[in-house]
Amino acid sequence: MTALAKESSSALAEEAPSKRRLLLASDRPDRSDELADILQAVGEVDTVATLDIPERPSRDLSGIIVDINLRSPESVQRVRNKLRHQAYGSMPRLFVLADALHHGTMQAWALGATDTISRPLDRDAILRRIRAAFPDTGAYDASERGKAVNCGVEAAHAVLVKMLDKFPAGTPLSFDDVVAVENHVIKAIKHGSLRQWLTTVACHHVGTYRHCLFATGYAVAFAQHLGMRDDDQRRLTRAALLHDVGKAFIPLEILDKTGKLTDAEMQEIRQHPRRGYEALADQGGFPPEMLDVVLHHHELLDGSGYPNHLKANQISDIVRLTTVVDIYTALIETRSYRAPFTHLRAFSMMEAMGGKLDQPLLQAFRPVAMGSF
Repeated sequence: MTALAKESSSALAEEAPSKRRLLLASDRPDRSDELADILQAVGEVDTVATLDIPERPSRDLSGIIVDINLRSPESVQRVRNKLRHQAYGSMPRLFVLADALHHGTMQAWALGATDTISRPLDRDAILRRIRAAFPDTGAYDASERGKAVNCGVEAAHAVLVKMLDKFPAGTPLSFDDVVAVENHVIKAIKHGSLRQWLTTVACHHVGTYRHCLFATGYAVAFAQHLGMRDDDQRRLTRAALLHDVGKAFIPLEILDKTGKLTDAEMQEIRQHPRRGYEALADQGGFPPEMLDVVLHHHELLDGSGYPNHLKANQISDIVRLTTVVDIYTALIETRSYRAPFTHLRAFSMMEAMGGKLDQPLLQAFRPVAMGSF
């Protein structure tokens, strides 16, 4: 995992129980006592048997933790029936696995898990994930979560209009334009959900707009999953929003072409990192690390990327993070020339890229990717 992710994770301080209200659903209370004790460090915990999971969650519930035997068809079906209400759909759902085996992970994702942890329990890792993904206030009911997501998408879309439409026409794009929207985006993912963000974007946006908004949602969710500090979350939000600015300078007939690109057209597409970098550098005011992301987000660790064929330690942490998010987002999107890959297929394809990607970082991204569908 990158130094940025490690440093942010280690910076987490112990906190007093907050306004989080957590529901721990268990079909084996004898094994859940330890988990309940851990959770009490970050909120109020109600422990219930899976039979007693409410059909409709209370408005002040921050999220649900499910600790069941995922190899039991009865337990799995019981939880599936209980979580069927749409109010659970936008709520963080953390599943506890007996181990890290593939079967249990697949079952959890099929039940709508937004994250998983496995035994033996790691106190720091659990608290980090709860703090990152579970709202710390009871003030956000389903309606408020929806408003937060809509506000975040609208704010991000506004800066993309400046970036993709107005900037190439001569209207200045400033770093302050990007900074002005970052808190709206972070709040949307924290108090809403990544799934809500993706659904909202998919209903209203296409093409490069959709890709940038999807990538931004995944980047912020990933940062929060890793427990990054607020400053680092903002840095990654800016990077994701800006990373494809160069596509604003690529002809639409190439970007939106339905058939296979010619070699010349592919070369034109591959110019977008450099064109975006040069445009922002000429504009001035953008931090070096943002320019680094714009120029290098298509670099790969083995040197086979572009435009500079960088290798391994030449590629910064924030670029590695953005690259993982960018590739995954591109694979699961509908493109004019192909249908989207399933989430599982997309992740497997990235695993198959081996040393081209930061594989520990990719595995850290797995719960975010698989919890988004």
